[in-house]
Amino acid sequence: MTETRAAPRDRRRTGPPVLALALLLVLAFLPGTSPAVAAPHRAGAAALQEVTGFGTNPGRLRMFRYVPDGLAAGRPVVVVLHGCTQNAAGYGTGSGWTELADRWGFSLVLPQQQPVNNISSCFNWFQTGDTTRGLGEAASVAQMVDRHLADLAGDSRRVYVTGLSAGGGMTSVMMAAYPERFAAGGVVAGLPYGCAQAAASPWVCMSSGGGLGPRQWGDRVRAARPGYGGPWPTLTVLHGTADQKVNPVNMTDLTEQWTDVHGADLTADVTDTVAGYPHQVFRGPGGAPAVETYRVTGMGHGQPVAPGTGGERCGTAGPHLLDVGLCAAHRLGRAWGLDT
Repeated sequence: MTETRAAPRDRRRTGPPVLALALLLVLAFLPGTSPAVAAPHRAGAAALQEVTGFGTNPGRLRMFRYVPDGLAAGRPVVVVLHGCTQNAAGYGTGSGWTELADRWGFSLVLPQQQPVNNISSCFNWFQTGDTTRGLGEAASVAQMVDRHLADLAGDSRRVYVTGLSAGGGMTSVMMAAYPERFAAGGVVAGLPYGCAQAAASPWVCMSSGGGLGPRQWGDRVRAARPGYGGPWPTLTVLHGTADQKVNPVNMTDLTEQWTDVHGADLTADVTDTVAGYPHQVFRGPGGAPAVETYRVTGMGHGQPVAPGTGGERCGTAGPHLLDVGLCAAHRLGRAWGLDT
């Protein structure tokens, strides 16, 4: 992330001057110091399509989607949220999601931030006006999902959301503010819901965490959708231990937040390694996985990828797309049953 100030839209959404000043420093930590570049089109693959008129779009986002050729009705949907300075096409392909959509037969919704909202194209995961149900960017993403399901007759019971860094922060927002729309979420190098507000600063949240306990974290989620009784989305988190932009303590905070929401304890039911990296599963009261974590030892800030063909290989190495021999998109897709 280079400097990533949120561009003002109106007095209701810009927040106090102190927050705007903090963001000049804070968002330097979110991903992407290289210009966003559209990924090359793969031979034989479908093309990314832009969709307009998908709703009132209060967050002023752009909507793209990826639909494999000949996709049947009733298939799953994955919402893919890019990081700062990235775009929908580059992240969708570089992370491996478009490749897996072709391989396994599901479609993608790919929201894209605009510089008019944030000068470094970060989703505004830290602004109340964009993270509250019915408002701003969160509402725009929800409208995209509704439009996509209607157009494709997709399976509304199998909608998932994932993203990198600022996109990971917005993934937490969508899981909390619209839990009825998502079966599960995958946060990569991201942050728990309400972290910026809990820490009174995005900077503190990213560098030191939000400083709350499990019940306090869970209360943040429950307050985002008052009266909702579940079921809640399950969560998978992947984070590098050498991440100097978003402190790995945020993975701990995410784990505490969503185990509390699911009524699970903080003792892992599974502790093993996957591709050589520590992996844990925390099961809810009914025995199903509630939270799953991958601690990617030695990895900095970015999306884990494993370039190659077939098997568990997917993704393309590049800025903030890090070849560590484990493809995050593949692990998420398998956890969500997209490979069956």
